[in-house]
This record gives sequence, structure tokens and C-alpha cells, in this order.
Amino acid sequence: MKIDKKEVLRALETISVPGEGKNMIESGAVTNVMTFGDEVVVDITIGNPSLQAKKKTEIEILKTVHDKVYQKAKVKVNIKVEAPEKPQIKGKAIPGIKNIIAVASGKGGVGKSTVTSNLAVTLAKMGFNVGLLDADIYGPSAPIMFDVENEKPLAINVNGKSKMKPIESYGVKILSIGFFTQPNQAVIWRGPMASKALNQMIFDAAWGELDFLLLDLPPGTGDIHLSIMQALPITGAVVVSTPQNVALADAKKGVAMFQQESINVPVLGIVENMAYFTPEELPNNKYYIFGKEGAKNLSNDLKVPFLGEIPLVQSIREAGDVGRPAALQDNTPLEGAFKELTKNIVQEVVNRNKSLPPTEAIKITTMAGCAAVKK
Repeated sequence: MKIDKKEVLRALETISVPGEGKNMIESGAVTNVMTFGDEVVVDITIGNPSLQAKKKTEIEILKTVHDKVYQKAKVKVNIKVEAPEKPQIKGKAIPGIKNIIAVASGKGGVGKSTVTSNLAVTLAKMGFNVGLLDADIYGPSAPIMFDVENEKPLAINVNGKSKMKPIESYGVKILSIGFFTQPNQAVIWRGPMASKALNQMIFDAAWGELDFLLLDLPPGTGDIHLSIMQALPITGAVVVSTPQNVALADAKKGVAMFQQESINVPVLGIVENMAYFTPEELPNNKYYIFGKEGAKNLSNDLKVPFLGEIPLVQSIREAGDVGRPAALQDNTPLEGAFKELTKNIVQEVVNRNKSLPPTEAIKITTMAGCAAVKK
């Protein structure tokens, strides 16, 4: 019995490699077919390196050739594995934006948005051009913290395209889903809808020239985080935690998320919020309500920079509630704490950018900002 090669090819067009949609011939998985009398040799390349995938591919080919070509054919299948490279989530850069910093936390309630808003105004006071994207779709807080709850972004024409103009407050350009919903309206969206809304705020906005775009991420590690990291080339991430063990366990997961090989976003460091409590009447006393130096110890364990500590002070909460971030008040201990934190973050960004090629990240060049950082 002499087997016709064309019959073998037609038979292989009826099956596909496990996990792929196109048939083996159309997808290009079959690289060669040879026939010698009643012998058939099939060379095939698959992307799944698992033993199960290789075995299933071989069995499918054997069964198909026996059923559709010749029942007693002697079939040999040579399988080559070419596993695709692990995806590097880099995203596309936004023209005019030099550094994109993601501010994250493993859990809610640790003051991530408070740290982000005060970091933003401190950068602006230093002379940097700053934007803030409130990416917490389900719990937006930037409109309240910047006293712009009743503002609505306007549409402007930029190079023939309609773009959203961010709301400006205290020198910071802000966009938040909170601008497009009612205060008592819950955002009940599935992941794809939330991701689409974020993409619009990122890419359909007239951010202009920014030294820093801060991303206030939702708590945890989930859909929104992955969508952001797929959409944008993040310069680095800042993880906020309190000193207590429960928060530290989640902060550790947050750091691990950014450090995953397939994500590979540099962690600029960890911030310890609510580090200690100082009563107004006893300004020199420190009470470690949530534990002492937990986030600092975690940063040492994980070998990531410790960026600074922010005390638990009533005026921080009050300032956020009235829409005037505490760091705006000059010559106060809080302003000093946020300024020290901000300087450390800027320094880590500079260090990070020195080790990257120009296409990956652009160095800070704002002279006013650099001068302020040196003070």
C-alpha cells in the first residue's frame, strides 16, 4: 500500500493542535509530511511544552491518519516545542508624559489615596508638572480630596481630535470616574467595562506635558491592575501599607504582583502610613498603635527601598475630607514628612531611569523640579 501525501495533508486539515483554533495545516503547526509506502512521518511544532499536550497531539495525528487515510499505516510523529516568550506587559507610551507611577496597596483602608494626593501636591510644589488618574473605578476619592466634586471635564479639540480636559486643582491635573457619576451612584461594572472607562481616561485625555502621572490604583491585585499595566509602560510602583501584620501580608502580595516575570514593573519602594500616633497636646510623643516599623522591616525582607513613614494625625484626615491635602500647609511636620517621602520617590525614579534605555523611560529634566529636590 502506497500512501498519498495529499491524503495525509487533507486528513490533518480536520484536526487542530490542542488549545488552538485553526487546523494543523492552516496554523502552520505541521512543518513537513513524508510518505514511504505505508509509512507516514509528520513533523509538527507546538507551543505548549507540557507532556499532556504533546501526547494528545501525537494521538490525534495517529488516529486521524488511521481513520481517514489507511488503517494499517505506520505513523511516526516528530514533535518540536517552541514555547512563546513570556509576554512583557509594556503598553504604549503617552506623548508628553515622562514618568508614570502606580500607587498601590494590598488592601483597602491603609491610606493609599491620601498618600497619592499628598504626593501629587508635593511634586507640584516642587515645580514638577503632575497629573493624577484616579483608577479606583469602584471607590473614586480624588474629587473629594481635591475639592472638585462638582466639576465636569470639558471636551477640547487637540489636533482635530476631541479630548477630555483634566480638572486642575492645586497645580495637579486630575481625572476620575467620580467626575462622571452621581455622588450616591454605585458603579456596578464588570471588568471589561471598567477597563474601557480607564482606557478612555488615559488615552482620550489632553494630559499635555507631564513630568509625573500618578495612578491611584484600587486596593488588592486584580483586573484593573492588569489592564493598567497592559495599557501603559509603568515607570515604577509605590506600595502603601500600615505597620500591622494583616496589612503587611497583603502589601507583600502587592509587591509580588509587580515583580512577576510576566509583568516586571520595578517597585520603587514601600511607604509606611499611620506609622505612629502623635497627639496634638503631646507633639513629642509617639504611640505605635498598629505596630512599629512593620513596613520598614518588610522592605528590608523584600530588598526593596523603604521610602518613608507618615504619622497617624487627625489633621491628615480632616484635610482630605475638606479637599485640601495636608501637604499644602507650609512649614508643618506633615509637610516635612510628605516632602521627605516625595524626595525619596523622585530619587528612586532617577535611579530607575538611569538603568533603562531612553525608549523605556525618559529622565527627569525639569530644572525647577530638580532644584527643588536638592534643597
